Amino acid sequence: MTDRVNNFPPLPKFMRLKPCFYQNFEEDIPPEHQILVKRIYYLWILYSVTLVVNLIGCLAWWIGGGYGVNFGLALLWLLVFSPCSYVCWFRPAYKAFRSDSSFNFMTFFFILGAQFILTVIQAVGISGWGVCKVHKIYRGGGGSIQKAQDEWSSGSWRNPPARDPHFSSVSGNTLPQYPTVPSYPDSNPWA
Repeated sequence: MTDRVNNFPPLPKFMRLKPCFYQNFEEDIPPEHQILVKRIYYLWILYSVTLVVNLIGCLAWWIGGGYGVNFGLALLWLLVFSPCSYVCWFRPAYKAFRSDSSFNFMTFFFILGAQFILTVIQAVGISGWGVCKVHKIYRGGGGSIQKAQDEWSSGSWRNPPARDPHFSSVSGNTLPQYPTVPSYPDSNPWA
């Protein structure tokens, strides 16, 4: 048997980085499963290409007057989720077929299933979901970095409002008066 030298990802020789994984479908995977494992590999390539297309689309949208944060998130998604999807669901599938490992099969199904659900939610683009909604509520309520720093330095983040001295002086059936509901900006780019 020859030495198994890591060959994936294929990197140019002049780079100081070296491949991290050994991948050889004909040698590692039983013949009856090679086509299936190659299809899973092509699915991973399709996912990575989709992230590249998303990056290009967000760049075009940003150049056309959209928000730069979308380009930043698309770049983050490409740099994080492309290698993570390889390590977290393709490699477990590859190892599962290579050594008939139940643990690796379960890892593959769980991670790919979770990623599929998240990808469908992102593709549908449900208005008001996710970080943008949380940020909108935070900023609409007067939240800022300075306010967060003040709360941190004073230690008020540890105590709920009901424990504050001015709330304990209320007697009878009167409830403490909380601030009014924050007003949110009317401009919604996702509506």
